[in-house]
Amino acid sequence: MRPFEYSRAADASSAVEAMAGSPRAKFLAGGTNLVDLMRLGVEEPELLVDVSWLPLRSISETASGGLLICAAVSNSELAADQLVRSRYPGLARAVLSGASFQLRNVATVGGNLMQRTRCVYFQDVTKPCNKRVPGSGCPALEGEHRNLAIFGHSPQCVATNPSDMAVALVALDAVVHVTGADGERSIPLAEFHRLPGDTPGRDTVLSHGELITGVELPPLAIAAGSTYRKVRERASFAFAVVSIAAALEVSDGAVRDVRLALGGVAHMPWRCRRAEEALRGAPVGEQSFVRAADAELAAASPLRDNGYKVPLARNLIVRTLAELAG
Repeated sequence: MRPFEYSRAADASSAVEAMAGSPRAKFLAGGTNLVDLMRLGVEEPELLVDVSWLPLRSISETASGGLLICAAVSNSELAADQLVRSRYPGLARAVLSGASFQLRNVATVGGNLMQRTRCVYFQDVTKPCNKRVPGSGCPALEGEHRNLAIFGHSPQCVATNPSDMAVALVALDAVVHVTGADGERSIPLAEFHRLPGDTPGRDTVLSHGELITGVELPPLAIAAGSTYRKVRERASFAFAVVSIAAALEVSDGAVRDVRLALGGVAHMPWRCRRAEEALRGAPVGEQSFVRAADAELAAASPLRDNGYKVPLARNLIVRTLAELAG
């Protein structure tokens, strides 16, 4: 690990100010991903700005009846919160399906949204990687890509976003609040992460020095029946091959409302807009669920070795919706 400077921020404005003077500075919260990448040589910040001591560790109700989850809330605290468990159970299940108990105690909500891909080429500094070194190539295209993207990838990058929590938040229409040198702004989480395009090194739409201060969940009655399912290669502490966050509202035998998002399939949590559109107003039943899944998966573009994700995602969508429909 290369030498770096360390600074503990007293408040959000001083944290942003410290970042402004250093183009290779990084915010440090739980550090469960960043420190690993520093050890691997993938990240080499010249300055770490510690934001873990900022007063951003609360979960509170909003005036509209939603929830505001501050950025420094740990994953364990989030999953255990009674308001989250009762109003947004799919989010709690998503958080509990990620990492280990020890890591969830340290990892933060803001850090979870900023974690980087676990593509083996990105993490191996002896290999080329456009995400790590722009223009060096993407060996995953013809190499090991069994667990990589089937949606939204480009010739520059086929990596996937590793977050479970973000998949549930996208399905629930969450909004990310950030502050930076130009002030505060709010970003729908569905627009927070980027597809790779020609600039795969940028994972999010944040500018350098912008700090996540919280995530807001809107009041959604449908969210009380939400769930999260994760297919992985081993029982615990494994990233998703394919995952789904889902919520379903049924009235008089038809789908009144639905929320669906997939994980493990793209550079960002993948909101299933086509499937949702196909389902609203449709009769509840396996045929409708299959048609909706196929409508979404028609846009998939699997690589040589990850085409299995298409039927896997289809089965996961259909089975999850069937269980939610009873």
